[in-house]
Amino acid sequence: MRILIAEDSPVLRDSLTQGLREAGYAVDAVADGRRALIYAQATDYDVIILDWMLPELDGLTVLSRIRAQRPASVLMLTARDTLDDKVRGLTTGADDYLVKPFAFKELLARVQALARRRHAQPSPAVRIGPLSLDTAARTAHIALPSRSPAPLNLTPREFSLLEYLAARAGRPATRAELEEHLYDDRSRIFSNAIDSAIAALRAKLDAAGCPPIIHTRRKIGYVLKEDGP
Repeated sequence: MRILIAEDSPVLRDSLTQGLREAGYAVDAVADGRRALIYAQATDYDVIILDWMLPELDGLTVLSRIRAQRPASVLMLTARDTLDDKVRGLTTGADDYLVKPFAFKELLARVQALARRRHAQPSPAVRIGPLSLDTAARTAHIALPSRSPAPLNLTPREFSLLEYLAARAGRPATRAELEEHLYDDRSRIFSNAIDSAIAALRAKLDAAGCPPIIHTRRKIGYVLKEDGP
């Protein structure tokens, strides 16, 4: 999953970026509203964390323009804590509203909830055939009738790839779409990056005894589903 942070405080921006990357997200970060709007218009972010008091364009202006073009889930992050401020932010189009100061643990839980809502997942627990994912704990395992559940030892990017495919279970995802949601603007993406990541993920699923559930759609991309191609 890919997140955009628009926050003018360098300390808070860097802290959020580091924390969310450690949690397994691809993160882009900008310091002003103009760049936030440019980024949001160019990329289909799963969640946008948007400060209200941004230079050049304020957060509400950015939000209203995003809402005219993109369906991204937006978390408004601000020190403005009156009821009228919250109502104004939510009626402008924010999906959630978090007042500074806040605990990172709460922000992460809200980001996870917004990402699930973005992909119509009501619960962090996802089950597809023998594969079980916990998108909040970021764990995965394979449960087969003949053996105890086998945990999957996935890298953060492998988990993110599996998570995104699971969010679209039964619907193909193109290579370009997977790149957009798995890599941020600091990443060097090689031409076969997605194919290599899929191969590594398939190998780990196979080693855990999982039957083939990631299927190739020729000239399209990949789809996660329990039954055959």
